[in-house]
Amino acid sequence: MTCPPDRAVHGDLKAAAQALAAAIGAAHVKRDTGPDRGASLIAFPASTEEVAAVIRICRQFGLSVVTEGGRTGLVGGSQSEPGQIGLSLTRMARIGAIYPEERVAVVEAGVTLHALQTAALTHGLEPGIDLAARGTATIGGMVSTNAGGIMAFRYGVMRHRVLGLEAVLPDGQIYSDMTRVVKNAAGYDLKHLLIGAEGTLGVVTRVVIKLEPVPRATATLLLGLPDVGAALAAIGQAISSDVGHLRAAEALWQSYIQLTASAQGWSEPSFPLDQPVNLLLMLGGAQEADLQAEALRLFGMMAEAYPTTTGIIAASGRQEADLWQLREDTFQLYRKHAAAPSYDVSVPQSEIAGYLERVQEGLAGLDGGISPYVFGHLADGNLHIVLNRAGPLAPDLLAAVEEVLYAPLSALGGSFSAEHGVGAKRVHSLMATVNRVKLHAMISVKQTFDPDKMMNPGKVLPLSPNLEPS
Repeated sequence: MTCPPDRAVHGDLKAAAQALAAAIGAAHVKRDTGPDRGASLIAFPASTEEVAAVIRICRQFGLSVVTEGGRTGLVGGSQSEPGQIGLSLTRMARIGAIYPEERVAVVEAGVTLHALQTAALTHGLEPGIDLAARGTATIGGMVSTNAGGIMAFRYGVMRHRVLGLEAVLPDGQIYSDMTRVVKNAAGYDLKHLLIGAEGTLGVVTRVVIKLEPVPRATATLLLGLPDVGAALAAIGQAISSDVGHLRAAEALWQSYIQLTASAQGWSEPSFPLDQPVNLLLMLGGAQEADLQAEALRLFGMMAEAYPTTTGIIAASGRQEADLWQLREDTFQLYRKHAAAPSYDVSVPQSEIAGYLERVQEGLAGLDGGISPYVFGHLADGNLHIVLNRAGPLAPDLLAAVEEVLYAPLSALGGSFSAEHGVGAKRVHSLMATVNRVKLHAMISVKQTFDPDKMMNPGKVLPLSPNLEPS
């Protein structure tokens, strides 16, 4: 069966429900999908073979499939609609094996990041990736969105953490490449088509993840600095330090840290939150005393170079957690500005100051003036920009905002989507900014893997992409 090009696949739900119940058990096919899901049915398979059975049944009865991970995405990648089948991997949450000597873990796609972190920690290891949604974000979802997080500058994004994977393709066949080694030059490395594809080319079911040693000690330093240049200088000093290594470098612009500090009731007389840019640095190493001394040295060096610098060095695990909560409590943005429009861009570090100046000036000139909250992973140039407006925006204003934010990025060598993906929310942005040759190649890949547009239709690529030059 071939789907018309302008719509998602919607077929015989009643017959499909009966077949799904027979394949994976009636208890694992839900009709009551809840108020935050649109799909008519949700299937909960417990193995790769059951996922393959679900896909074959959906194909047989002409139904499109929307795969769910932890449902923590911000771009509508797991949005579904009536007539579709939701595919949840929550029953596939087993850690198959951890090989400490290889520093490798084999996990099912439904394992949460936190569960993997906890299991790896018993061996003194970690996945080399961390993000605030660690308790709900799943490894399969992170692979499918090529998630980044706070350690990307050191260990790479999810694409760099995956050695091998298993997936069910749109025809119901199982693609298996569970390689456990770094060196593998055996032809096309097809797993990279599935990483970042957001479920549009298949369903990731198992993953081989590289692990890294956990440092025995950490130290966290919060600096208040006069500008982006000072923050980048501090990062450079921390990266080149002879003591330990830099684990994270997170920037919090003034309005953002003032919002989260107020919401948490956090205050420190020696740190008045009056600096334009605040920088959280975490050092890792063998000896806590050495790391604390290095944090103090960094603070002193920055204060000498930039006399207005302020700073706090966490003196306990609790104080360290409190400082990091200032960064991770993004909920406060949406509590103050319901459904505030948010953006996730990458900018080369040397271009960040100029880009932000242009963006802030451009947004201020729009309807009523917009002053964005800015925070993000400064060591790799990933900025999160959230508007101080409740959403959704009127279409004309939305288009104007995106023009301000996205227009400079291509020439600067940046990206409109750093780590959140494209999903449904950013399809139009991709179409407006992507190179036409790349777009044709993406469409060809989709056509080859999923000619019936059965897998997560309308995500990443529109159902009927316009191939005219932009």
